[in-house]
Amino acid sequence: MGAGTGSYEPDPRAKAVVAVEPSDVMLGQRSPRSAPAVRGRAEELPFADRSFDVALAVLTVHHWEDQRSGIDELRRVAPSQVVVTFDPSVHNQQWIVSDYLPEMAALARTSLPFTEVVRLLDADVATLPMTRQFADGVLGAFWCRPHAYLDPAVRSHMSGFALLDRPLVEARMARLAEDLQDGTWERRHPELTRAATYDAGFRLLVHHRS
Repeated sequence: MGAGTGSYEPDPRAKAVVAVEPSDVMLGQRSPRSAPAVRGRAEELPFADRSFDVALAVLTVHHWEDQRSGIDELRRVAPSQVVVTFDPSVHNQQWIVSDYLPEMAALARTSLPFTEVVRLLDADVATLPMTRQFADGVLGAFWCRPHAYLDPAVRSHMSGFALLDRPLVEARMARLAEDLQDGTWERRHPELTRAATYDAGFRLLVHHRS
């Protein structure tokens, strides 16, 4: 669900996969080797009950207009659900948000509290910590490599930056550059120079119903 260009999908050569994506732009960017895709919304999936073994949603739940309906649909079309999302209460505490762009906290507000998403899915929850060399370009990926946020190409992969006014982002990144130059950032976050992993709030939610 919310498959985008296919970056997070299982290999369709190994498993039978059907992707759902509401954006024609995203669908147009999918590789010919990607799984077959249909245009649709999580809140109104175009499939019969229990059409699949597993419903997978990766970093998409926070974009849904009606999370409750989307979760109901996940449970309707498959007995098992695997959801990768984030807990805003933790996500908003990461330094790139709290120190430089608190406006992102408002963007991370979802229609349901994280605890309610977990309850509706009846899911087991696991924390997904980031390593120092975390490769995916999600917000928080460069928690110990702050200079990366100064690169517009790096920021372009993060929806939080894309949704804020460009002059605001540029002004705050100029402040980050100053803090890195004079050592303020390192003095403020000495623990991040040593930590092996970092919790930016990302969570794995799994429910299985036979």
